[in-house]
Amino acid sequence: MTLELTGGPDFAVTAPEKTRWTRHFADGAVIFGSPARTSERLPRVWCGRGLGLPEGELAVFAGQLRRVMKHDAYWAARARNPRAGDAKVWTPGRYDDEDGFVYFAGPCAHGDPWPGYRPAPAFTIALPHVRGLRIRVAAYLAG
Repeated sequence: MTLELTGGPDFAVTAPEKTRWTRHFADGAVIFGSPARTSERLPRVWCGRGLGLPEGELAVFAGQLRRVMKHDAYWAARARNPRAGDAKVWTPGRYDDEDGFVYFAGPCAHGDPWPGYRPAPAFTIALPHVRGLRIRVAAYLAG
């Protein structure tokens, strides 16, 4: 988005886009937030069972997973449980053509005890499991 300012020298200022993802680290987990989304495009989480993301968001989300894996908190958590990063804790991505989401069954939470996938403005993944999800997302994108 470009804003034109008047009354001074001619120049264009680029306004920052709204943040598509936020990341916070707490208690051996990463909490992903998804501000500025409509409820129809919010990630869907079945607490303790899986995560669904709009297919068009997967590449950006893969970048977020990559950033988490560069953080010291991630490596400290992996050192305590090195095998937890295996991809096998997550299923391969399954595309649902009715809603355009890709679903990965695996250890994801948002605090809602009700069964089924629900829109979630924020969700949590234990840091050691980030690697496995990144592998599954990358495999889906490559396929």
